Amino acid sequence: MAITENASKYYEKMYPNGNTSLFDTDPEFIEFFNNFAFDEVVNNDDIDHKTRFTAVIAALLGCQGIDEFKELVPGALNFGLTPVELKEIVYQAVAYLGIGRVLPFINALNTIFKEKGISLPLPPQGKTTAENRLEKGSQAQVYIFGEHMKDFYKSGPEESRHINLWLASNCFGDYYTRTGLDFKQRELITFCFLSAQGGCEPQLISHAKANIKLGNSKEFLIKIISQCIPYIGYPRSLNALRCVNEAAENQ
Repeated sequence: MAITENASKYYEKMYPNGNTSLFDTDPEFIEFFNNFAFDEVVNNDDIDHKTRFTAVIAALLGCQGIDEFKELVPGALNFGLTPVELKEIVYQAVAYLGIGRVLPFINALNTIFKEKGISLPLPPQGKTTAENRLEKGSQAQVYIFGEHMKDFYKSGPEESRHINLWLASNCFGDYYTRTGLDFKQRELITFCFLSAQGGCEPQLISHAKANIKLGNSKEFLIKIISQCIPYIGYPRSLNALRCVNEAAENQ
């Protein structure tokens, strides 16, 4: 098989225990996919390995790629992601995908950790209480999006105002305030969740703006989209690119 040297070396670090069955059943596909994903794509820019895997793992949650997620988690650990960071990526996905779509990933991650001898549960990362989660979550919203989010949880029609309150207390108070990932990393994975699931373009534009505000520049986000193309395909990647361009124009 004419798999490039670069692709072979990258693949071996991702899968140190050997090749998948596709090498035997689908050798032609493996040749052009590996050369693209593990040579052409990964060598296209200067994204570091850990950031690449952070984005790809989040994108796999977004597109519901559970089988590829199981394949890539050991590689993510090999390339520098910690068990806590992987858990935090999966936990935060619940706020954007719902537990119905994320529970299989929690179970898969626990299985992989047990197989690797990683003790569960991991050390607690939560930093809020029932009394201050709303306050801390609202503060996180202001830091990430700007002063216009101050007291946003009090806004909106009375019949739906509770959703804005939950957004502050639950999405940002329960998830974003946790340690393990900082705000910049959390906005990056949110960008990947939304890009990969599709149909969330208004929210994707908003979070692209937040990423840019926190220092994940337009150029950086384009690199992230590029790294995720083998995992989520071109239509959703091109939609994400349009959202990034719109966010940058309106920033």
